[in-house]
Amino acid sequence: MAAFLADRLGRRALLGAAGGATLYAALPAGQGRAAGQGQLSETGPKPLPEFSFTDAEGKPFTMEAFTGRAVLINLWATWCPPCVAEMPALDRAQVALEPSGVVILALSSDRGGRALVEPFYQRVGIKALGLWLDPRGAAQRALGARGLPTSILVDRSGQERARLEGAAEWDAPAMLERIRRLAIPLRPATERT
Repeated sequence: MAAFLADRLGRRALLGAAGGATLYAALPAGQGRAAGQGQLSETGPKPLPEFSFTDAEGKPFTMEAFTGRAVLINLWATWCPPCVAEMPALDRAQVALEPSGVVILALSSDRGGRALVEPFYQRVGIKALGLWLDPRGAAQRALGARGLPTSILVDRSGQERARLEGAAEWDAPAMLERIRRLAIPLRPATERT
């Protein structure tokens, strides 16, 4: 029975992904899951594309609202088992990172929006993360996410610095330290000499 349910959940996640994304994190190793899952891989610095999302009330936002702050963008959905599994760790990480000026922007791609995400937050006990919505998958497309969960670390200068495809232990001390370190903008080469 457990195998049947896992198979059904996996198929539902693969077929129900918003914006046509696949849930590669639920696949066995070698079938689309990124090597080194659980580790932030440095990807930048590189400019962040423009995209918009909303808060719980439907008010539109862009990354401009976070100017000067480091942001860990986490693309997730309530129907995604690896996403659901990592949400409590993301919530604890937000508490740990707040004094460092790092914000975790958990962008839900659930098409049901607040009506689905708010009860999930209450049921799981999510208290520190804001309720942010991307039901049309604009962020997912703009950021080139291949599946859910995908996380992108943006430094204080607004540059993408690192990316992680799949779930992670966000509140592990080594992960928190790596996020804090990567949140600091790189100085141009001319300033480093």
